[in-house]
Amino acid sequence: MKNIRIGSRNSPLALWQAREVARHLQNKNYKTEIIPIISTGDKNLAVPLYEMGITGVFTKDLDVALLENRIDIAVHSLKDIPTKLPNNLSIIAYLKRDFPKDVLVKKESSKNKEHHELKIATSSLRRRAFWLKDFPETEFCDIRGNVNTRLKKLEEQDFDATIFSQAAIERMKLKIDYEELTNLIPAPGQGVIAVVARTDDAEIINLVNFINDDETQICVETERIFLQTMEGGCTAPIGAFAEIIGDEMRFRGRICSLDGKNEIETDDVFKYSSEENFGEKIALEMLKSGAQNIMNDIKAQ
Repeated sequence: MKNIRIGSRNSPLALWQAREVARHLQNKNYKTEIIPIISTGDKNLAVPLYEMGITGVFTKDLDVALLENRIDIAVHSLKDIPTKLPNNLSIIAYLKRDFPKDVLVKKESSKNKEHHELKIATSSLRRRAFWLKDFPETEFCDIRGNVNTRLKKLEEQDFDATIFSQAAIERMKLKIDYEELTNLIPAPGQGVIAVVARTDDAEIINLVNFINDDETQICVETERIFLQTMEGGCTAPIGAFAEIIGDEMRFRGRICSLDGKNEIETDDVFKYSSEENFGEKIALEMLKSGAQNIMNDIKAQ
């Protein structure tokens, strides 16, 4: 067979993820070729993501490359993939989840500051709102760029700390101190590498399917259905994390107002069954319990 052409964003972390997928494929003696593509989200680092008004700012350009048959698969951080993909594209594999948490990284001169004293750089609505829930007086500023760019800005610019996904730091093997943030429920799909392909490309789907981790798939699809049901097409501060424990699933979900003052949260443990759509069920229950009012306020803003 020809080389499997793997599309990836051109950032160091994205290329690491692409190489990880390539490694799995090469273990089966498949030949691979990684094709870097600069994404819309990487081209414009001045505007916060929540202001760009584009669905899938980090995936759009790879979607186009797939649909134009310039690549065979695209590798993404799952949390960057919209819950609705373009026609004829689908997620065909999830690698085993590794590090789902958010972590706090302080600059050297701010090491001794308490959480409530920190000025934090983040462009994530979820991270801002969830942090404000516990520390309502916090001042924020926007920050964009890959991991190394943001670390450089942390030391050079006027803020005390920033928030990363733990996966970004661990996958890049960066030797920096960080604090795990248990008060921030992760973004749906955080800590998972996903592979997207053309739905009608049966050959590629059959070749790549073996790298899929079934337990991870169950958890993240529950999270993404929860997100899709909650959002209704609106970007909002929503967290979701599912894990399988024996024959049970534990699901944590949260939606917060932008200022952190209002929130609806759930922490459920239940017998898991593949026949029931738990993500949708939990989201609908939360919407009835007040989450819809929060969503309406966010849409109005």
